Amino acid sequence: MVAWIVALIAVTVATWSTARMYQARRDAYGASARAELIERQAKAAEARTTALTEEIRQLARKRIPAAATALSHRTAPVPGLREAAGIEGDAAHLLTEAVQAVRTAVLEERGRVDAAARSAMRGTSAKIQSLLNQSQHLLQELQHEYDDPRILQLDFRNELALRRTQATAVLCDAWPGLARQNSSLVEVVLGAQSRVAGYERIKVANHLRQERLALVARAAEPLAIALAELLANATAYSHPDTEVPVTVQQSAGRGALILVDDAGIGMDDDALKRARALLAGPSEVLLTELGDPPQTGFAVVGRLIARYGFSCHIESSPYGGMRTMLRIPAHLLTVMDDDRTLSVLAPKPVQARGAGAAAGPPPGAPAAPLASPAPATPPLGTALPTPSEPAGPAGSAAPVPAGPGPEPGPVPEPGPGPASAAEEAPPAAGLPTRRRRSPRTASPQASTARQQAPEEPPLLRTPEQAGAAWAALQEGTLSGRRAPERSAPPASPSDDQGDDET
Repeated sequence: MVAWIVALIAVTVATWSTARMYQARRDAYGASARAELIERQAKAAEARTTALTEEIRQLARKRIPAAATALSHRTAPVPGLREAAGIEGDAAHLLTEAVQAVRTAVLEERGRVDAAARSAMRGTSAKIQSLLNQSQHLLQELQHEYDDPRILQLDFRNELALRRTQATAVLCDAWPGLARQNSSLVEVVLGAQSRVAGYERIKVANHLRQERLALVARAAEPLAIALAELLANATAYSHPDTEVPVTVQQSAGRGALILVDDAGIGMDDDALKRARALLAGPSEVLLTELGDPPQTGFAVVGRLIARYGFSCHIESSPYGGMRTMLRIPAHLLTVMDDDRTLSVLAPKPVQARGAGAAAGPPPGAPAAPLASPAPATPPLGTALPTPSEPAGPAGSAAPVPAGPGPEPGPVPEPGPGPASAAEEAPPAAGLPTRRRRSPRTASPQASTARQQAPEEPPLLRTPEQAGAAWAALQEGTLSGRRAPERSAPPASPSDDQGDDET
């Protein structure tokens, strides 16, 4: 019995010891597993911390600068997360929000800086423009007092500086600075041509159906500014020996169209896309987006388009360069009154010249007598009439006797004889004509009638006619001065007119 009890106790002790050992081993294994788990968690946390640190470093060094650069250069890449799998969702979202917040802050600051720069440039441009206008009036007075071709050159450079200042003011949302009345469309084109260096290369062709087609007052100067920028761009990017054709035409019920072609270097796809974006009239163009040095030509045209309602398109030209099409809507056009005199420098419509030569007499009108062709040079030995003797009819070569005769009766007015018919006949289309410059001898009766007739008041010339006459006189003076200077050495680079690409 005692032996059984001792054996039972031994078994119990052995079982308890075994259980204690098993529990101890389990506790040790659990502790080891927990320690390993804690170590793995610590390593994972350390890895996440390292990845987040690297992402923050990339955010500060690469992503934020790239995002700021992409605001000016649309094609600039902006890097994303380096290891998206190693970043938790909240952290990745916060990093993306940080980039967006920086981009918004940069845009706002750029807007404030650009507005401050526009305000400063707008005020400065207004003052410079006023001084240049005063200089222009002073130079015009000097042109009337002194016959010096250098005054004309100085006046032209003053005009170039005025155009640049005016374009800068328009780019800064300022008023063009010049008020006009309703102006002829062709005269506006000529005015824009006179503001561009290399204006002699620009050839204007008038294809308007209405010769007196004009622009309304509020759109005249803006269109002249926009067209001057397009012409400056065409002359700057084409060879100096090539022409820049400008075509003015009228569309059916849709306003007018001005085409500017050049044989220049053209544009690549990126430049053409950017030019079309600027010409579309965006709501805002930052000064910092115009390059260094800034190319303001298309931006100025776009600002005027957005403000006044005309449009512009650019494409490849059949001349090899680019073609810009300036469309003027019908609500910006009008017709000038008949009492307004057009400029003598404005080219006549091509269709009008052709129609005037091809048009015949109206139906029912009496047929004019056919004029026999008179020889340009009389035959040898034929006596020429003196200025005091009236010329006889064509074909009568007999000299007039000098003996006494009956007193002459009243001399009839010269009718449409062969000579006068040949002089008054309209010239053929496209052929040059020579005007008669020798004074005609008037009869005594005609001179007496003119003396007895009341004197008509002298016709007052318009400012355009006076300016055209003065320009013709100055041009003749310049051409005469240039003749002995053709052998002079070429001008130095400092004589450049200062107009480059826009």
